[in-house]
Order: sequence, then structure tokens, then C-alpha cells
Amino acid sequence: MFRLRTDVGPLAEVGAPKETCGPVEALCRMGNAIDPRAPAQPTRLAATYVLPIASNASQARVLGGYLRRLGRAIAEVIVVDGSPPATFDAHSRSWSPHVRHMRPDMQSRNGKVAGVMTGVRAARHDFVIVADDDVRYRRAELVRMRALLQHHEVVRPQNFFRPLPWHARWDTARILLNRLGDGDWPGTLGVRRSALLEAGGYSGEVLFENLELVRTILAAGGREAVPLDLFVERRPPESADFASQRVRQAYDEWARPARFAAQLALLPAATLLYRRDPRLLLATAAAAVAAAELGRRKGRGETVFPPSSALWAPAWLAERAATSWLALGTRLLFGGVRYRTTRLKTAATPPKILEQNLRSR
Repeated sequence: MFRLRTDVGPLAEVGAPKETCGPVEALCRMGNAIDPRAPAQPTRLAATYVLPIASNASQARVLGGYLRRLGRAIAEVIVVDGSPPATFDAHSRSWSPHVRHMRPDMQSRNGKVAGVMTGVRAARHDFVIVADDDVRYRRAELVRMRALLQHHEVVRPQNFFRPLPWHARWDTARILLNRLGDGDWPGTLGVRRSALLEAGGYSGEVLFENLELVRTILAAGGREAVPLDLFVERRPPESADFASQRVRQAYDEWARPARFAAQLALLPAATLLYRRDPRLLLATAAAAVAAAELGRRKGRGETVFPPSSALWAPAWLAERAATSWLALGTRLLFGGVRYRTTRLKTAATPPKILEQNLRSR
């Protein structure tokens, strides 16, 4: 029905548009004939970049330069902005020359989904790259994403943090351990607009919205690519924001019961090992570092993850051992985890239910 691919090679030119002199190709070539050293100007990629955002404080300066660079690299940039009116107006004054700036045309409990679906419906291109406001693409990565979307309905690249304050190093351990399996879950995805619209969109009532989007595409018969060597830079959050996300990220694993059960078992297992012989706990920590190092080297990860990254794996596992139980208590006591101004109970819809829903449409 579909096939997950994590071995997609780094040949960005496969299926990618040829670099030309731009929309005024004849004039460009004439200039090059006069001065052969003049560099050719690349065309903008035939794709749409969708950035959903909602912020109380203006992000005009933070994102302004990045959006201008995107506008030179990709044919269409859409910012779907759920910010308060004053912030929305400040963004519009700063960004409108470079992007299509609009408000969400729908509502959902997970506001990001409303922003993504608004942008996808408005997109003029079938190849769509969705990214959070802390993601920073370069042209080479956009080219490869577009090339992969020619043969897959959804693409999941890998993020790496830059710069690397202490909490980004801590969270990098999570990335490395996830790379041992089917890859980490980044703040960006590539998706075929036609495939997502034919599936009827994806639910905005869940917490783990990227997993929900991918599961929806797969349930509809789409193909997923997970190129473990396609790295996209991501800005780390502030340390206070990082701390506030700990239980929420653990709650995401309700969507994958086997993983959640394994993470719940970490705390009692560590307690048992310590009581039997503290050296066993040290050996387990060393094994976690070794596993993270394998994840660092997989898919050429050593090119973006520093060697010290693997040393943080025991700290991240200790965190997850505690926050998994907090996530369990949050579900049992409060009926869900807090997300902005609401609580969300469901992390993501099980694949079988998605397939049944799509068959009954």
C-alpha cells in the first residue's frame, strides 16, 4: 500500500528543476555573453512554503530577513497568521512585499492545523513545504525537498539545532535516539497539496499534529520518505519554553502505545537496577550514550551533530522516565494536556481508524 523510505540518497538534482538564468533568460544570457564571468541567477523553485504562526509579540524583525531569502528561492511563500490584530498588522507591514500574508480561514483546537490547512488550500503549487517559525531552510534543502515530493506524497526531513545552548544539547539526545528507528519528528514536513486535500485534510483535534498529517497521507495510500541525511536547521526555544514543553512532548507518545509503555517502564527499571547494584545503572547510562552515538553517525549525522551530543542521552532518558508518568497523570486526572488555551486528550488518531474513516467517505 505504501512504503517508508529512509534510504533516500543526497542527489538533489534528481527530479529537481534545472537552474536557469531566471524569468528574463534571454537578457541574462546576453549579459553573460558580454561578461562570461557573470553568475547565472537561479529560478525560484515551483513550490509553496507555508508558515503558520500565532504570536502576541511581533516577529517582524526575527523573521523578516529569512522570509526575504525564501522569497528569492521559492515561488510562493504563505504566512498564515493567527496573531492579535496589532501584531498581525505589524507583520503585514513588514512581510507583505515578500509573502502572501493571511489569517486562518478556519478554526481548530490545535491552531497550527488551521494555519496549515488554510495555507495548503491557498497554495498555487502542488509541492508544499510546511515549517514552524523556528525552522531555517537553505536553497539546497528546498531543492531536495521538492525533488523528493515528485515521488512521495509526504517527506519528513531531520532537524538539528543551531545554536546549541545547554537545553538544545539536551534535546538533541532525543533526536539521536529517535534516529535509530524511523527518524526524528521535525518542525517541518513536505506534502503534496493534492494528496492532503483528497484525504479531506487532517484532524485539528489532536496534539501530535505532524504525526496526524503523515498518518492521514499513509492511510490514503500515500508514500512517505524519511531521508535521514537531509538536515534542516532549527532555532532552539528559550530555556523557559523548553521547560514548559517537557510533559507535552511526553504526552505525544500516547499516540504510540508501545513506545509510551516502554518509557513508563524506564523509572521502575532504573529504580530496580539501582537497588540491585548501582553499577548496573551506570552501565545502562553508558549503553544509552553508545546508542545515541549510533544515531549520530546514521545517515551522515556526524556532519551536523557534534560528538558531545550523545553524552546527553542519559539526562534525556531520565527526564522522559519522569515526564511519562506526569503525562499519564495528566490524562487520568485532567483529561488531557494543556495546549495554549485548551486541553487536548488525543495525541493522534490510530492508523486503523483513519483508514476506516477514509474508506467510509
